[in-house]
Amino acid sequence: MSKVPQLIGQSPKFQEVLRTADLVAGTDVPVLLSGETGTGKDMLAQRIHANSRRKQRALVKVNCASSFVEDDIFKPKKGAIARANKASLFLDEVAALPDIVQLKLLNFLEKESADIRIIASTRKNLGSEVKEGHFRAELLYRLNVIPIELPALKDRQGDVEILMDYFLRQLVAEQHQPMPEFSKQALKRINQYEWSGNVRELYNFCERMFILFSGKQVSVTNLPREFRQYTSRTENIFSLPETGIKLDAVEIDFILQALNKTGGNKSQAARLLGLSRDTFLYRLKKYSIEL
Repeated sequence: MSKVPQLIGQSPKFQEVLRTADLVAGTDVPVLLSGETGTGKDMLAQRIHANSRRKQRALVKVNCASSFVEDDIFKPKKGAIARANKASLFLDEVAALPDIVQLKLLNFLEKESADIRIIASTRKNLGSEVKEGHFRAELLYRLNVIPIELPALKDRQGDVEILMDYFLRQLVAEQHQPMPEFSKQALKRINQYEWSGNVRELYNFCERMFILFSGKQVSVTNLPREFRQYTSRTENIFSLPETGIKLDAVEIDFILQALNKTGGNKSQAARLLGLSRDTFLYRLKKYSIEL
């Protein structure tokens, strides 16, 4: 039986992805997973398979960027299609398929009656790929029955610290060394960072900090250079207009934005604003903001 992969996060966008994936797992309809590199498409494909009626058999994965992808998929007896009978076939980075393989796959999906569940993933916009003539529209229609877009880590409000805690605890269990601690200013910089490599980059960062600062406190000066440089570029993103501002109105607006982004979760909204929960609740009361 397949083990359900751990996909960690409490942000509304990410929880919606998990709910959709778990809902469609019990069906056999094709699913298309899209998202930036490192957002967890591979693990989500595994989760869908592990929650399906096909979980007794292994998920068959194909790297669509492989030079031997045609054989990988269609080789008699040993190809992915042959091995995925009564199981799930995961076409990873399907946009990389050569045109001839796209046509062959489309013909298979239209004419064959094999008992296979298709899950595909892409970091590219397949709609744009179709318009530019790089991907067959008919194949996109076949694969895109249930589209699921994984959000970038920078759009998963509040999840960076949750994931850091999870990864660091894993490393403690594996390495039997104490966890590093992060100063408030270091955490502020970490939360401001863009995380272009998404969850994969965050794990690598946690591993690096664990090795270098096990049992120690990590301050801003201990963070990698790219973190310090990135935050220094973003610290002055607000400029005071010549006419001045109404500070209370600005604060109320930011509080409402934070609540909207977190679906009304007060603890997550407080973290977005860099406030303790008690301070955030005080401001809600101060401005008579009711949920």
